[in-house]
Amino acid sequence: MKKYLYLSSFIMIIVFLCIPASAGEFEFHQLEMSFKNFLRCELTRTDAPDYFKGQPFTITMIDLFEVHEESDMKIVTGAVKCFVKNRYLTLYAAVGIENIMGKEKVSYLVIRHKDFTILATELFKFPYKDRCEWSPYSINTAN
Repeated sequence: MKKYLYLSSFIMIIVFLCIPASAGEFEFHQLEMSFKNFLRCELTRTDAPDYFKGQPFTITMIDLFEVHEESDMKIVTGAVKCFVKNRYLTLYAAVGIENIMGKEKVSYLVIRHKDFTILATELFKFPYKDRCEWSPYSINTAN
C-alpha cells in the first residue's frame, strides 16, 4: 500500500510540474501563430508599404524572437526572411499588442531592414492603423 502511495504522490508531483510549462508553451505557440499570420498579411496586403522597391518577393520564413511586457503592452519581436529577385533579404519586426476590452489588438508596428533594440517609447512612434487582425489561433496539440 505504501508503495502505491509513493507512486501516486510521484505522479501528482510530475503532473503539477508539467502543467505550468505546458500552459506557457501553449501561449507562446498562440503568439507565434498570430505573429506569423499577422506579418504575412501585413506584407502582402494590396496597399502595404513596399519594403523591396517594387520587386516581387516570396516569404520563406517568419520567426518569433522574443515576447516581453512593458507597462500594459506586450511587445513581440521577430524577423521575416524573403526571397527577392535572386537573393534572400531579412526584415525585422516589432509589434506592440494591447488588451482592449478583453481582446488583443495591434497598437504599434515597426518593420525595418536592420535589426534593432526595441523600447516601448520607440514603438509608440509607429501607431498601427487597423489593417490586418491580430487574433489567437487554436492549436491542436493532440496530433
